[in-house]
Amino acid sequence: MRQLTIAGVLALAIALQSALAAWHPLAYLDLGLILVVYFALQREALQALVVGAAAGFATDALSHGLLGAGGFSKTLTAYIVFLAASRVMLDTTLLRIPVLAGATLIDNVIYVAMNRLFGHPPTMPFIQNVAYKIIATTIAGTILLYFYNSMFSAPARQRRQFSVRRRVARRPGVLRRR
Repeated sequence: MRQLTIAGVLALAIALQSALAAWHPLAYLDLGLILVVYFALQREALQALVVGAAAGFATDALSHGLLGAGGFSKTLTAYIVFLAASRVMLDTTLLRIPVLAGATLIDNVIYVAMNRLFGHPPTMPFIQNVAYKIIATTIAGTILLYFYNSMFSAPARQRRQFSVRRRVARRPGVLRRR
């Protein structure tokens, strides 16, 4: 059931990103990358890699660009963010903002490098494109990470909370008041 929810949210994000590409200020928003970063920050490596590959290939297919460059860049970005999240606790909002900005930078550098490697020139200057994407994706991503957190991890958080209570209640050697 959870995989269907993830697939639905991913399809909605890709469709919305494709629809928003016509409106110039929101054309720089990368909704698929925000979803990839969310799963990588949840320390779910396989889901982050699968979502990254699916989001990248779907974005490439809809944008008529180099097929595979977006999939590779988002998958590699998911892996790098997962490695960082597994080594450092990145559970607060203040730490997620630079992670989103860094993930956007990594994704764009890899994407542009892949396009240049295969002879596809960029449509606008690299620095301008990266700056707009970092700003748009970081602002929208900060808001959407709260939404994704409430949508995907509420039952898991509740299970963890109850398991801590049970561990404390079952601890041997502790005197209980009557």
